[in-house]
Amino acid sequence: MNGIDRTPRPPAASSRQQQAEPAAGLPRGVPGWRPPVLTLLVLLLLLAACATRHPPPAPPPASVPVAESTWWLVDREIAAAARDATVPAGEHAGAAMAKWRQRVLHYCEADFIPWFTSYGTQQWLAMKVAWYRLGKEEASDAAAARLAAYLQEQYRERVLDPVVREVDPAAVRETATRIYQRALGTALIGIRQRHAVPADQFDRRLQRIPAISLAPPPAHDASLLQFMRADPLAALPAYGALLDTIRAAAADSGGTDDSRLSPAARRASEQALTRLTRSGAASAAAAIIGGVPGAVISLGAFGAGLAAHERQRPEIEAQLRANLDAALAEMWFSLVENPASSVMAAVHHLATRIDDDLTPARPQPVELAPRPQEILLPAAPGLDIEDLHEDESPDEDEDIDGEDDPEREQ
Repeated sequence: MNGIDRTPRPPAASSRQQQAEPAAGLPRGVPGWRPPVLTLLVLLLLLAACATRHPPPAPPPASVPVAESTWWLVDREIAAAARDATVPAGEHAGAAMAKWRQRVLHYCEADFIPWFTSYGTQQWLAMKVAWYRLGKEEASDAAAARLAAYLQEQYRERVLDPVVREVDPAAVRETATRIYQRALGTALIGIRQRHAVPADQFDRRLQRIPAISLAPPPAHDASLLQFMRADPLAALPAYGALLDTIRAAAADSGGTDDSRLSPAARRASEQALTRLTRSGAASAAAAIIGGVPGAVISLGAFGAGLAAHERQRPEIEAQLRANLDAALAEMWFSLVENPASSVMAAVHHLATRIDDDLTPARPQPVELAPRPQEILLPAAPGLDIEDLHEDESPDEDEDIDGEDDPEREQ
């Protein structure tokens, strides 16, 4: 009416109702002021954590110097460990070489001796001797030398080669050195821990201890630290030089091959020539002028037959066995007993070099205790020290006068 809009309006909400209504765009049931505050707090904490600078890591503690008396004990224990480590290495080498000897004897008895003493082999050897002499007029020494070389070749093929496939002395030497390296390494760890020596100082000490000394050139020298870290051992040039030295010593002493059989083969060949001469076959072969066919025909008639050979066979076997035993004894000395060429030669060199360097003729360092202070005792009451000196002086003068005047004593 009168131009005024009389449309009824909804009643305005109270202030309490406005505060209870949730804010637009927020989930139901969540107060409108809490999420922003919590978000801000979380962001502030994250920023504070990122802005906080962590302190740098503490430097490693400085290594404490080791007392000289401790190093003296460490050196003595290292030298003792170098000697003790030879025991397990020697036990392995001894057992392996005992098997090697047993197999050599086995193949000698089972193969070489029956082959050499058989009737067919003796006939064949007689033919070879005649062949050596035909048309060349060789002396007995030259024929015996050629026959000895043939026997050495047969000994290697029938005895040494099969034994090496079972027990190789070179492999025994390598394994013994490895066992020595492991045993010594275990002992060194115990020594360092027992004396509480820092690892870096202990390594520097091992670097100054020589283990292999074969220079020049300098590469043929190796310290104890280098030897302990060598894996494989062949990667260490000084160890290769040590093996070359051992092989040279073995060659000088006869070696491990069939060259040790040379004296025995020479004796066996000379004995065979003696038997041929006694039977007349050697002279008959030397008198042949019909060439090779005539020699073969004449030598076919050689011998007194199988029965006569069997009667001589025990004597031939005894002579050959004695020669082979002598050759085996010489090989055993070269492989086991000679410290310069044996399977333990590398271990002996290492242990001796370390021991010689660490146990020289030097006394143990002695730490002197501080000198005790003098304590003056009080004089007895009523006694003056000057009076004592006055009382003692006349007696001393009388003694001196008595020494100067021998006539007065008389």
